[in-house]
Amino acid sequence: MSMLTSLARVEAAAAGRARPLSQVRHRRLAGQPLVIVPLTLAGDPATPVAAMTGVSRTSPRLLVVPQPRNRELRLEFLTSLAGTVLGHIAARQQTTEIIPAARNREERHRYADAPQILVPNRAARDYLGLLGRATRFQQTDGPYAVDPAIPALGKWLTFFAERADHPGSALLADLTSMLAEHWATGQSPLEDSSLAAQLAWIDPPPGMTGLQAALAAEDPLRCPPSGPATDPGFDQAILEPLIRSYDRAGHAGSRAGTSRATAEITAAFQGQLQPTWDDMWRAIALLRALPETAGATRRWGADRDSFTSFSSYLADGGLPQPRRDHAAGAAARLDRLERAQATYDTERAHEDPFILAELRTTGEAFRGQVISADPTRTGITPAGRTVLRPRFTIRTSDPVRLEPGRALISPARPRQQVQIAALARTAAGTDIVLEVTHGMGTPARPTPGAVPAIGEQLSYTLDPGFFTLRVYPPTDQTPWTHGGPPARPPADPAEDPQP
Repeated sequence: MSMLTSLARVEAAAAGRARPLSQVRHRRLAGQPLVIVPLTLAGDPATPVAAMTGVSRTSPRLLVVPQPRNRELRLEFLTSLAGTVLGHIAARQQTTEIIPAARNREERHRYADAPQILVPNRAARDYLGLLGRATRFQQTDGPYAVDPAIPALGKWLTFFAERADHPGSALLADLTSMLAEHWATGQSPLEDSSLAAQLAWIDPPPGMTGLQAALAAEDPLRCPPSGPATDPGFDQAILEPLIRSYDRAGHAGSRAGTSRATAEITAAFQGQLQPTWDDMWRAIALLRALPETAGATRRWGADRDSFTSFSSYLADGGLPQPRRDHAAGAAARLDRLERAQATYDTERAHEDPFILAELRTTGEAFRGQVISADPTRTGITPAGRTVLRPRFTIRTSDPVRLEPGRALISPARPRQQVQIAALARTAAGTDIVLEVTHGMGTPARPTPGAVPAIGEQLSYTLDPGFFTLRVYPPTDQTPWTHGGPPARPPADPAEDPQP
């Protein structure tokens, strides 16, 4: 947590209302997202018991497992959930668009839209990934065959869960994390995992402070947990007796009794899920009120690329994702996520002065005034060619924790790249000598305005493309300890033929 975020939390606690952390929204909110509120038994995360889902606030669909230990009923639940999710996906696979050829990519087609799934919190997001792992390997033939929609659901949920780890992705998003990107509450980050308590600070009811509303939201009778685990008190006092009634009716062969017990269980889950369902749409409305950045549109394009690619993979008979990555694949994936995080952080800083101010307090960005400039400076390449290498100096009072050689970019000049040539600490601050490395033209034809004028105020932060590309060996070239082929046993000297 940075200094400014900590300060915002202190101010929120003193004022009794959340403080803004961002002026814009950095992730896409689809016009019709699929909202899912899953529930599992407390203490048994692998057992689904209910889910409320839909694309409209006024017409949710409630799915219930009246006896969670009955495999057939669980499969019926999963089949119904698969119908909803796969239908939402199929509706986004109807229209494609052509992406023109670029410098390093041929012309291609991609879907004009992509599905978006919203869940209340990070735990619910992780649960969908767990549900995908539990269903993507189900067999569609044999003695324990399941509906083909169930393994298809598992593949898609696994895809969404893996894509959700990609910074800035919006295909699967939890609302508590999105709200935390834009508001600082007066409670701890752990308490922010409760959607009702977080909304209490952001938008408290009239006549109540955020603290008062959050304390009221802790009452499970007024605000049931937003999942995925149910409240243990609800399980013991309400759900367990209803399930026993369902079992007695089933053992007695009473269809009327089974139907009555099912209706009572459904009504009980309706009461548990409806408050969270309403809170989710309230959170969506708050996020929609924030203007969306151009970067959000660009990142949504990357989500659509990923969605199109995985759709083609499944259409070609793609197998379920493996249970775990091998060592080289896991390292490569971690590298991609680190790069994506660096890019996302930089893009957010360029789009939002709040984020840039955060980076300035940590020394990862700075703002200052140009005190000198040499726009005609040239250099000699190893091949003996003269090139334009203009330099300018910025003086800043910000703490700078960057070393010479780091590549930087400025929100005011996004197409220009500079490199730190030297740093000097002075009584007035830090003098940073920057060398323009891209976007300055040639000695014969320098680009006008490529070098800032003396007196200009500029901000700079790290260039996310600065990191070098890592190359990882294929699996068959890694040692057996990291997923490669097993080592050959040493030969027995006694069996070696004597020369």
